[in-house]
Amino acid sequence: MQNTDTAARSQPVNLNKCHNCALRRSCLPSGLQDAAMLALEGIIKHNRRLLRNEHLYHAGEPMQQIYAVRSGAFKTYLFGADGSELITGFVMPGQLLGLDALGDRYFPSHAVALETSVVCLIPLPQLELLAGTDAHLRMTLLRSLSRELQGEKEHLGSNRETAGPRLLAFLLEMSARQSRRGLSPAYLNLPMARAEIGNYLGLTAETISRLFTRYRQLGLLECTGREVHLLDLDALHQQLQYRPRRLQNWPADSASLAS
Repeated sequence: MQNTDTAARSQPVNLNKCHNCALRRSCLPSGLQDAAMLALEGIIKHNRRLLRNEHLYHAGEPMQQIYAVRSGAFKTYLFGADGSELITGFVMPGQLLGLDALGDRYFPSHAVALETSVVCLIPLPQLELLAGTDAHLRMTLLRSLSRELQGEKEHLGSNRETAGPRLLAFLLEMSARQSRRGLSPAYLNLPMARAEIGNYLGLTAETISRLFTRYRQLGLLECTGREVHLLDLDALHQQLQYRPRRLQNWPADSASLAS
């Protein structure tokens, strides 16, 4: 017979619950009261692990759940008429995947892990029932949808700019995402390759590499592989001719965060 202490230690679930998750303030449970969070925890399937290059879903598959990224990162992409890959976005911890399928309930794009990643599965029927009874959960979903739509509009807007502002807007968006998770906005560990950044921004990998070299020479950043240190966030913002709305109200003390 198994010792009760051993049995208790063998239970891996508690640390996986929403109320113990470091991302709870930036993820779906944000703003929920205890009872609503417990109800949400009751439907979530925690900690599905995916390896690098493993697909979470493919375009055209029926949507049965949405996903909350707990660790790692994903890219979403489509195929062009010539069969080339067109990257449509990057999804980081604390963000939701699959919201763009809420319309017709089929995933419109592919989602693949950029590195070993962990997601929580949130079944759609149960989520809809909970959202119908909890205003905070409804607002969190609406905010997530709104942020995704706003991000797509701003991406289209920034891609009308020249190459430099495109990369700057991308780096500052990655920085803002980290800040929302309570991490330093000045230190980025980008999970995507230079070619993938270029694909997303409509630029070549060579152009991306030249721009990183240029901004390093200007003293705006340092980079080693995929690790990027933004040395002067205010100066990077000032370099932008086009500034996305959610990057406009950068805190005045951001320079101190970079130190």
